[in-house]
Amino acid sequence: MTIIEKVEVAPINPDASLVSPMPERKIRWCIVGGGMLGLALAHKLAAPERDITVVEASDRFGGLADAWQLGPITWDRHYHVALLSDANLGGLLKDIGLADEMNWTTTKTDFYTGGQFYPLNNAIDYLRFKPLSLIEKARLAFTILYAAQIRNGVRLESVPVDTWLTRLSGRGAYEQVWRPLLRAKLGPNYRNVSASFIWSVINRFYSARRSGLKTEMFGTVTGGYARIIEALMRSLASRGVTSRLNTPVRSIHRVTRGVEVSGANWQSIFDHVIVTAPGPLAARMCPNLTIEERDRLTAARYQGVVCSSLLLKKPLRGRYLTYIADESIPFTGVIEMTAVVDPKFFGGSSLVYLPAYVPSDDPLFEISDDELRGRCVSALTKMYASFHEDDLLAFRVSRARNVMAVQSLNYYQKVPPMETSIPGLHIVNSSQIINGNLNVDETIGLAERAFRALLEVEGSQSLSVDRIQSA
Repeated sequence: MTIIEKVEVAPINPDASLVSPMPERKIRWCIVGGGMLGLALAHKLAAPERDITVVEASDRFGGLADAWQLGPITWDRHYHVALLSDANLGGLLKDIGLADEMNWTTTKTDFYTGGQFYPLNNAIDYLRFKPLSLIEKARLAFTILYAAQIRNGVRLESVPVDTWLTRLSGRGAYEQVWRPLLRAKLGPNYRNVSASFIWSVINRFYSARRSGLKTEMFGTVTGGYARIIEALMRSLASRGVTSRLNTPVRSIHRVTRGVEVSGANWQSIFDHVIVTAPGPLAARMCPNLTIEERDRLTAARYQGVVCSSLLLKKPLRGRYLTYIADESIPFTGVIEMTAVVDPKFFGGSSLVYLPAYVPSDDPLFEISDDELRGRCVSALTKMYASFHEDDLLAFRVSRARNVMAVQSLNYYQKVPPMETSIPGLHIVNSSQIINGNLNVDETIGLAERAFRALLEVEGSQSLSVDRIQSA
């Protein structure tokens, strides 16, 4: 984009040494959305030559990675852990001074089916897994090892996930293991994804083993994501980034002097605007996009989550993750955070998450907290003989309709580009995570890729302005 209005030409002076050089105007950037993606972009872009503003519609920064109050404790609104292979997150923590605050621990995993819990943590556990025959177990192990050796999942984007898994593992292993795991993460949308999705999941969890570690280790920062967001916001403020809460954006238009961002009672003009909102929301904010651009943004099918947080008097089984194959259970997994975080940070209580991954328009989003509480208590009573309703100290529900875009067949052909037809307007959101699954490390990696692309655009703009000034 060429900015002519701000170009000023100094008068000719025979004694140039007496003329102070005019200060260069900072390039004005606006990032719409203060989730981890928007904050990571601000972290990458922050520099003396840029004037950066982050606007967030809600009353807190962090998006899906923010924290909230649950009874007497403050912790993450959704469950988050890091893997040793999460280099993007590790780099950010180092930048904001929290690298030494990461606590690592080994964890255990259960599989719940047929009213029973089956540990799935090592080769012996797999051999004891009664729902599968010996041959099915061998084929299941082969599938995991085979997928872990694939370095690029692009060729899997045209293959339906059920076809690929059935071919490698057999129908029995698919029905007993893979389909419940896909359902646990994708709900009904598991029928629509390509094989690249399950490859990305396996690849992330087994990347540590390729470096020599034989067991998975999960990590959390002391204080959880409340500590991370606080440190990140402090770092951004120290580098001159302006951050505004409770600032929803209604429309974004190109005007003579740049890109205008408007809210209910405010408007500002920037050289560059980055929208990090999900596709349908981004399309509504930017009405002047082409029909093709709007179609790409609105065509993405999003996966949502209704996640119940429970504070209990005691642990359930002490497993970090329990996959649930029983479709009568109203949630798709049990996550015991106390298996990763020392209970002293929760006042000696046990923090449990019960997520239900569903399409963004699922009726579950309309169910009251009280009804969800009753369903969760009933299901936990059925699953865990030691659980009683009196063990429940606090209960709270988080609902997020647009968590991640479903990676359907040939998804890479449908991804909206970061650059738009409107000069200075860029769209960067989670739908652009290809051959990956949504987590904080992938989100920061997307910010890094976007940053490199945005630098090229900014460089082209600066070159155009320099040419005008030289003329």
